[in-house]
Amino acid sequence: MNADTGITVSSIMQRNVLSVEDNWPLHRLARFLTDNQISGAPVTSTNGELIGVVSLTDIVRYDSMPERQAEVRDTHEYYLHTLEMQVTQEEATSFHAEQETSATVRDLMTPMIFEVDENASIEEVADTMVKGHIHRLFVTHNRKISGVVTALDMVEYLRNSFRAGLAREA
Repeated sequence: MNADTGITVSSIMQRNVLSVEDNWPLHRLARFLTDNQISGAPVTSTNGELIGVVSLTDIVRYDSMPERQAEVRDTHEYYLHTLEMQVTQEEATSFHAEQETSATVRDLMTPMIFEVDENASIEEVADTMVKGHIHRLFVTHNRKISGVVTALDMVEYLRNSFRAGLAREA
């Protein structure tokens, strides 16, 4: 299969992206993630600009790690260690945050954003995911979210491309 297919991320991305605002309290974030059965979401400012990413793992880590330590750690290292922790669906549905905390999404989000332009090639998306050890990329246009592409989207694209190739050979 030719790597230069001309296919861009805009043709495989999910356009319906659920995002959270940076000023949400943690209990609202936890409820939002579990109600929508997602493990993470992009964080936007009140004007819709992409400013970070947050996940259930961030909530758990925030609960068990003093805030000072999270601020001292290198952002890239922090993000990579966040990805190493896995939260099962059962754990996610039973998860809750203490409502007494005054912490907001901004206090625990990861400010490092892995993003690509909507005209990025599939190869560029794959390279970014592999190099960053990540499973989701935000697709942006002028720093505004226009979609998300996940590792599962990429696997589905590969499967469909493989099947199309087999059909042509038959």
